[in-house]
Amino acid sequence: MKLTTAQALVRWLLAQRSETLAGQEVPLFPGVFAIFGHGNVLGLGSALEEYRELLPVWRGQTEQGMALAAVGYAKAAQRRQVGVVTSSIGPGALNMVTAAGVAHANRLPLLLLPGDTFTSRAPDPVLQQVEHFGDPGATVNDAFRAVSRYFDRITRPEQLIATLPQVARVLTDPAGTGPVTLALPQDVQVETFDFPDALFEPMPHRVPRPRADPRELAGAAEVLRSAARPLLVLGGGARYSGAAGRALRFAEEHGVPVTETTAGRTLLPHEHPLHAGPLGITGSASANALAAAADVVLAVGTRLQDFTTASWTVFSPDVRLVTLNTARFDAVKHGALAVVGDADSGLAELSGLLTGWRAGEDWSGRAAAERGRWDAHIDSLRAPGEGLPTYAQVVGAVNELSTSEDYVLTASGGMPGELVGGWRAAGLSTMDVEYGFSCMGYELAGAWGAAMARTGGIVTTLLGDGSYLMLNSELFSAAFAGHPFVAVVCDNDGYAVIARLQEGQGGKAFNNLYPDCRSEHETPPRVDFAAHAAALGCAVFPAEGLDGLRSAYRRAREAAVAQRRPAVVTIRTDPRSWTEAGAWWEVGVPEHVSGRAEYEQVKPTQLRYSRS
Repeated sequence: MKLTTAQALVRWLLAQRSETLAGQEVPLFPGVFAIFGHGNVLGLGSALEEYRELLPVWRGQTEQGMALAAVGYAKAAQRRQVGVVTSSIGPGALNMVTAAGVAHANRLPLLLLPGDTFTSRAPDPVLQQVEHFGDPGATVNDAFRAVSRYFDRITRPEQLIATLPQVARVLTDPAGTGPVTLALPQDVQVETFDFPDALFEPMPHRVPRPRADPRELAGAAEVLRSAARPLLVLGGGARYSGAAGRALRFAEEHGVPVTETTAGRTLLPHEHPLHAGPLGITGSASANALAAAADVVLAVGTRLQDFTTASWTVFSPDVRLVTLNTARFDAVKHGALAVVGDADSGLAELSGLLTGWRAGEDWSGRAAAERGRWDAHIDSLRAPGEGLPTYAQVVGAVNELSTSEDYVLTASGGMPGELVGGWRAAGLSTMDVEYGFSCMGYELAGAWGAAMARTGGIVTTLLGDGSYLMLNSELFSAAFAGHPFVAVVCDNDGYAVIARLQEGQGGKAFNNLYPDCRSEHETPPRVDFAAHAAALGCAVFPAEGLDGLRSAYRRAREAAVAQRRPAVVTIRTDPRSWTEAGAWWEVGVPEHVSGRAEYEQVKPTQLRYSRS
């Protein structure tokens, strides 16, 4: 059929189907986030308008915010559905690069459709075009190459026939998923071609479950059988495989304590006797204690980033590392004995090879004992005290009032340490902590996307004043569109967690907390977050103290659902109190700063290569 490039692309999006973890068929692309401008308003914009009843289009306020919302949607949908984002050329396109980095680092699918300059070059230089003196074919969209799993520039309509299957492959690949960028020159968007009808027939996509090589499984089983103190680490790959139940059965059958990474949080029931807690810097002293004592670590679906491994100091130097991962790139890190395959089926097959093998009761029982001590520590941090509420107390109040259907979210700053380390899971796969890219501003935009994807419970995002000021415009997008969630905004006078890092290493307080920032005012202004959120169309509930917070949060939950818009709770919090898991993080410390002594002491203990 004769269609423009843009029409063909939209019709193809509509034809793609996906299968959820529960086996339900849903659209692979449930909607499009769009800001129209020079480069996409008449080509792709006209095509989207033509099919608006079949493919919802949501208007955002910033391209970065929309793309982060699409990332939040994909995470909440367990990578079974993919958000699409389109922008104009130039600055509109470049605004999405940060979100592409978030999706790339977190292994989350995202489809970006930035407008591009004319392939004919007849009107060059056009509005918003950056000219490269030695490369006339380069445009700003080439910036996406570094943060895309798949990049293509469509210079002929018929190129879609070859590239679209590759787009679907990447977006549904458990090992290699991530952002896909299709740069769309505006003249090509409106060119026509006689596309084959078959391109637009319904196409189901079932995320594959690659089976592990039997020899790799046998090797892993041999190493595990030799273990006296085995430890199971669950990452995001276990979540996206739907392997939480399988992992728990594996742990129970073989008596193996279990820990979670940031991306794997809330995969386990908090009170389970084999749950040792979350691992790493933002994790728990309980999990870190078991990690230090473990002689074999089975890491499932995790890339073992530095916050999980405490910059590779959380494990014993003599640990033997076994990995189960769909991505060989991640599986072979640090000399691990790599098993490449799906988490769910891989654990089932590995367990079959370990029939009759169990860890000792003393080791198995240590998980509950260590986590019990950590829980008692968190209880002490949550207890009422003098002064402003702490982050731990805020998290505790929200945790107490949440249900098993609710979904909690945060990103950069100090809140990840409080949420990862202190949250007690009521429901499974109900947390999104964006700490792969540590993107300030994700908290509100990602919550918008998660609220669109979730069908039960309420989404709550927790963030500091720094993140709120960095990217808050999608509050209005969510309010306008009618997508409810609750945002708890903690005002602690600036970038408090970076001040903690700066001063904790012996640096001087500088340019993080507002009292340490330069101003020409003797008394600088403060932000009225409640007034600002109200101006963006949100229901607002200012709170003072813990009792005030509990009351405000209850009312915010009710208002968000009843009024179908975000409800914002604002509260002043302590900028100096934090939950500490007792782990080390490598940062560059100058020789003249006091933290250098610890750096030089701990640095030699880093695990460089496993002996598996």
